[in-house]
Order: sequence, then C-alpha cells, then structure tokens
Amino acid sequence: MGLLDILLGRTKPVAPDLDQLFALPSGAVTLEAAAGFRATGRGAVCFATVEGGAFEQTHREVQALLDADAERTGPPVELTQDAYGYSWLVSRRTPDQLSALVNDLHAVNSAMEVNGFGPQLLCSLAGFEDDGGRRLALVYLYKRGSFFPFAPLAGDGQRRDSSLELQVKSMLGNDLRIEQDLSRWFPVWGAPGL
Repeated sequence: MGLLDILLGRTKPVAPDLDQLFALPSGAVTLEAAAGFRATGRGAVCFATVEGGAFEQTHREVQALLDADAERTGPPVELTQDAYGYSWLVSRRTPDQLSALVNDLHAVNSAMEVNGFGPQLLCSLAGFEDDGGRRLALVYLYKRGSFFPFAPLAGDGQRRDSSLELQVKSMLGNDLRIEQDLSRWFPVWGAPGL
C-alpha cells in the first residue's frame, strides 16, 4: 500500500487465511462451556457455480478425496444448490468429529483455491445446536478471513436471533478472528449443513 492509497482512503483487502478454520475446535469448546452449544457434525462450503470442464474436474476431485476417507461414518459428501443459485458442498460427520469436519472444509477451500477458483468461494460454515433446539452456525468468510455467528430463529419466517449472535461474538473473541463489520454478517437462510 502506497502513500497515494493512504491519502485516498483506500485499504488493502484482507487476504484469505484458511488456517483460521483450524481454530474452530477450540472455539467450539468455549461455545459449549459458555452457552451450551455443541457441534452437530454438519458443515458446508458455499461457492458461486462456474460452468466448464476445469471447474467440474476440480469438484469431482474434491468429492472423491473427501468420500475416500475410511473413517467417515454416515452419508458421503454431497453437492446441493440453494434457492439463490449458489452451490454448497456439504459434509456430515458425527458430532464428536469436529476436527475431521474442519479438515473437510479446509480441503474443499484449498483445492478450489489451488485450482484457480478462489474468487468463487463465498463462505464455509459449521453447525451447532443447544439442548433447547436453537441452531447456530459459525460462518467463515473466505474473502475476509474472519468468522461471524448466524443464529436463525425457529419457525417459518426468516428471522435471526441477533442477541445470541452478539453474545457469541463476545464469547469467541479470543478463540476466532471475528468479523468486526456487522454489515458483513449476512444471513445464510436455508444453508445446507446448518
């Protein structure tokens, strides 16, 4: 960043740091101790779909890599699309396998980045739930290198528990790089893996 950038108020974008995903298990311990939320074993990576053979080949390689895991219990990794046209690669593990889930999420992001599809990556999430059935996702913003909590309220409407999200923000500030710009805390309605 040069002097002209400083004078004009331009800032350098935050570089993606996929290693931040590996902080999720320690954040999960804090989340369970402080608020009673436990990992569900579900997570997903969201990306803008790209047409073409190279992208399709990358997707097949990633899916084959994750499905080849001999320790995987449950259904294989699956690709779905949401109502907004974004693609989600969903991984399911048992709730006690959060570290393996994080490895899955990291592998998907890394493979797409290495093959030149980093700009298509939007976010990754890991699902959590408490004894009362409240759901929570810790969402990693690829382009920001930070996390934010998303807590949808139960019911038919698209409402979120902003109070819970702010509580989680303060709980996890020492464990995860939390996105400080609240306008970037976008809702992920109907996200698979939540």
